[in-house]
Amino acid sequence: MNATPETASDVSWPPRLAQVKHEVEALRHAALAAEQEFSAEIASTAPTLRDSAVNLAHYLAVRRHDLRALQDELARLGLSSLGRMEAHVMASLQAVLRVLHALLGEPAPADVVDDSPVTFDSGPALLALHTKAILGLAPHGRETRIMVTMPGEAADAPDLIRKLLDAGMGIMRINCAHDSAPVWERMVGHLRDAERASGKRCRVSVDLAGPKLRTGPIAPGPAVVKLRPVRNAVGQVTEPARVRLVAGSGQPDAKVPAIPVEPALVDNAKAGDTLVFADARGRKRVLRVTEVRSGECRCETAKSAYLVPGTSLALRRKRTSIAHGEVGALPTVEQWIALHVGDTLDVVCGDTPGRDAIHDGAGRVAEPAFISCALAEVFSGARAGQPILFDDGKIHGVITDVAADRLRVEITGAAGGAAKLRSEKGINLPDSELPLPALTTKDIDDLAFVAKHADAVAMSFVQRPEDIDDLLREIGELDAQQLGIVLKIETKTAFTRLPDLLFSAMRHAPVAVMIARGDLGVEVGFERLSEVQEEMLWLCEAAHVPVIWATQVLESLAKGGMPSRAEVSDAAMGSRAECVMLNKGPYILETLGFLTDVLGRIEEHHHKKTPRLRKLRVASGHASAE
Repeated sequence: MNATPETASDVSWPPRLAQVKHEVEALRHAALAAEQEFSAEIASTAPTLRDSAVNLAHYLAVRRHDLRALQDELARLGLSSLGRMEAHVMASLQAVLRVLHALLGEPAPADVVDDSPVTFDSGPALLALHTKAILGLAPHGRETRIMVTMPGEAADAPDLIRKLLDAGMGIMRINCAHDSAPVWERMVGHLRDAERASGKRCRVSVDLAGPKLRTGPIAPGPAVVKLRPVRNAVGQVTEPARVRLVAGSGQPDAKVPAIPVEPALVDNAKAGDTLVFADARGRKRVLRVTEVRSGECRCETAKSAYLVPGTSLALRRKRTSIAHGEVGALPTVEQWIALHVGDTLDVVCGDTPGRDAIHDGAGRVAEPAFISCALAEVFSGARAGQPILFDDGKIHGVITDVAADRLRVEITGAAGGAAKLRSEKGINLPDSELPLPALTTKDIDDLAFVAKHADAVAMSFVQRPEDIDDLLREIGELDAQQLGIVLKIETKTAFTRLPDLLFSAMRHAPVAVMIARGDLGVEVGFERLSEVQEEMLWLCEAAHVPVIWATQVLESLAKGGMPSRAEVSDAAMGSRAECVMLNKGPYILETLGFLTDVLGRIEEHHHKKTPRLRKLRVASGHASAE
């Protein structure tokens, strides 16, 4: 009988097995050697995290090698490909070695037979224990917790917090970049009241603001309100322009702008009256009063008009003049800097209001546009040739020249070739080593609130082990060692240093990592973000450190009431982490319910990198149809 390819290859089994065994043994020896390499880091970790630190060292040693060919060979032999070893590295290597020795008909060495400190059971158990310590108990029906960011209005909305708690919020997130301590205290107070009423428990995690790099102010535009009716394609007015004339500041209304005027105009107005004026262009315009309320009258016009402070208004009833008054102070129009690919932009140190480029009579640039940045460390850390990005990566540039108080930037990318750069937009320098501590003076002040009210503190823009040292020192001075620490990984530098940051943070227990995908995606490039977040999940699982999956999760649903298809898949990926973070939005309650459903469903099919092969209804249906 002719041999099949499979039986013909049997003669090569002993050499193949021996070669595979040799490669796996080499990995095991490298992992053991890493215990000595990282001995100082392991010795300094908290006692409850020491075995986890050893496992992390093992994982780092193994992942220094390209294992893809070995994985393929192991899979062909019907053995574990080591693709899910993160939580128990040595146990995985030794299990494979024991089988290889048995297949070769030889006894396994004693040190391969002995159980490793972290086993197949204890590795996942350690991760679960550490997750519970910092994120609380898992809710009924799912393992992944949900963290919800508090909007400022939650301070005065106890019903919202109660509903969020009832809907499955496991961690309340407060961001110190917004609001103030009295506002945060009211949020926590409402949560504690809701806990007492419901019997449920919810953790509180507080994000320190950190040294966010942002664009400075821009020179304000004119103080003007433009009234513009809605017209159809042929210029006919389909909806008049509407405005509120108020005596004082008036009540806010997002749809109808308010213009302060002298009280006599409002006090004497009646529906049907008109207000006659010459607008900022000198054109005669008429407003018709449609409604009068306490302290304001509502008007409309079918023509465009520009009103500025001091515009004189005459209130008329039929042909009779009733009252006169002027427009009061108006807010200035927010300005921006117009940028095109190829333009030059100067980033200057300080807070001088920025402006557009200045052109000469021939239209040539006489002086380039500039924007300020208040963080002086930017100018000492940046180098010519390095990339710089603005506004969440919407504008790309390269630094062409560096001075003590100025960076000259050439704009290299913008959506559609042009963009508007506004104040208070993020600046990213992914390849620059900035001598910038993660803990600011404001952060240190805010830690007093955190120590009193929170279960965990999240450190923004952590980049170096020294940043963690600073935080631990401040926590110690506040006698708040019970606080959990969350490392927010949001820069390229922090990602490349993640192993060092993990070892440093593991001196304190409990600890977690937040994958802050907003700034991180800008810094590493969106094309690399999927790869980077995978690597972070692996490293943290090896350290038995829980992960918080954050930034833009179901953002379209939270803000607009309808998720995108890609967002649903992204939310399902969040089940790979121990916690998913939702940002604020008007539809946050609906989003929380939606995410709870998604996570509960996907966890029946997947755990970390492992598919869970429950019975498929579609398979059963197909069989019965046959």
